[in-house]
Amino acid sequence: MSMNVSSGGSEEPMCDVNTTPLIDVMLVLLVMLIVTLPTQNHGVLLDMPRPTDAPPPPVPPEVIDIEIDFDGTIIWNQVTPVTSIATLDSYFRREAAKDVQPEIHLRPNRRARYDVVANVMASAQRAKMVKMGFTNVAEFRD
Repeated sequence: MSMNVSSGGSEEPMCDVNTTPLIDVMLVLLVMLIVTLPTQNHGVLLDMPRPTDAPPPPVPPEVIDIEIDFDGTIIWNQVTPVTSIATLDSYFRREAAKDVQPEIHLRPNRRARYDVVANVMASAQRAKMVKMGFTNVAEFRD
């Protein structure tokens, strides 16, 4: 710290604290804090299939259409409403036991809750279903 003593017109000494070093230290600490903070990753881990050069199958695969309505209603193959996740699990286990697994086409409503869609996808993953995708994604582009 320093002290300025003025010999000007007044009789009282002028004492000022030099704040420049304090500001410098605070700026260095702020820069160190910013540099050392870890970056935030908002990623979702997905098990993606490995690319292959195999030709597509000659026979189109069986398709299971799953619609998810805005109120959380899950409809299996456009006919059967699914009442619970346990029922959906049993449907997926039955389909996973087939020799050639069918494709799952998810069609969520644009106002469907994310947790319902995530629960359906998690149920399919628990049953070891490997072919799953979203349809009507052009609806979400606006």
